[in-house]
Amino acid sequence: MLVAPETASFFLFGPRGTGKTSWVQSRFPDALLFDLLESKVYLDLMADPQTLGRRIPASHRGPVIIDEIQKVPSLLDEIHRLIETRKLRFILTGSSARKLRRKGVNLLAGRARMRAMHPLTAEELGGAFDLTHSLRFGQLPVVQVERAPRAAWDYLNSFVRTYLREEVQQEGLTRNLAAFRRFLEAASFSQASVLNISAVARDCQVERKVVQEYFAILEDLLIACRIAPFTRRARRKIVAHPKFFLFDAGVYRALRPKGPLDSEQEIDGAAFETLLLQELRAHNDARTLGYDFHYWRTQAGLEVDLVLYGERGLHAFEIQRSSRIRPSDFHSLRAFLEDYPAAQARLVYGGERRYHEERIEVIPMETCLLELSRIL
Repeated sequence: MLVAPETASFFLFGPRGTGKTSWVQSRFPDALLFDLLESKVYLDLMADPQTLGRRIPASHRGPVIIDEIQKVPSLLDEIHRLIETRKLRFILTGSSARKLRRKGVNLLAGRARMRAMHPLTAEELGGAFDLTHSLRFGQLPVVQVERAPRAAWDYLNSFVRTYLREEVQQEGLTRNLAAFRRFLEAASFSQASVLNISAVARDCQVERKVVQEYFAILEDLLIACRIAPFTRRARRKIVAHPKFFLFDAGVYRALRPKGPLDSEQEIDGAAFETLLLQELRAHNDARTLGYDFHYWRTQAGLEVDLVLYGERGLHAFEIQRSSRIRPSDFHSLRAFLEDYPAAQARLVYGGERRYHEERIEVIPMETCLLELSRIL
């Protein structure tokens, strides 16, 4: 579904495991690849970024792929020079924006476009899409290939450990890995919920200021996002805090502790909302639709789970894991439509029947995911 710029250089950002390297190699088979996860390549280019230009043959006319560009941010000055002097085209993948943003490095002065890769979508999976499997294991490519439950869980647990070891520990993002691990578990309880940083800090026994930095780390590593409340032309008092989401339903389940006091319905509901959000974000970025993501919650307790706003329109999604809809499930969407009559409102649920309730479309989750190209 991702569409690359036809001729321009571009950055491709996305979490580890989303298939960036496989995609660029299959899409650009004539490209020259420099993988910064290979220690020798990394050390050579870190020591002298101009080595890159010397390693690209003068006769090379295809693209040049630099995998995991955030490992050597100083390379971007040399890449900029090569674009200007040799008219080379670069494809730069990255699984973290932290070093690039924090060090204020050269982002090629607009000479490279920005693209993002997310977990697979129902549309990309086609006939292989299985809603039950996706809700349980997410939609990273490996868990869609290794579909046996044991293999999928092993991968997801390894994925979480890999991020702790490689991205957090090796990059020196925090000195206290044990505290960060406790934070990840505490943060998973906030999935698809309004974020209370003070409560998370109490749960993981870490200072509030440190927890704020930890949330920033998750966003920089592209494995979590916060979405702000929708306040445009608000007619009611709106809550001020953002909602928190890990980027994939399977990764969320791998991090979320489970025990006899944990409600499976609560965990399932958060996974249901996460799956819809990750698909919406994938469509938005792949097709450069330009929507901003929000939620709507009044201080009186009315809430619409996801709100998309942009030049293409205003979409409101209320999400219910249950297969049965009650009259009260429409209250928040009706209130939203009173305030924003131009909105397209949908109640996405776990049932099978599709119908309209006045101006609200009631649509099964599977149908909604498979039709997002039309909906958006």
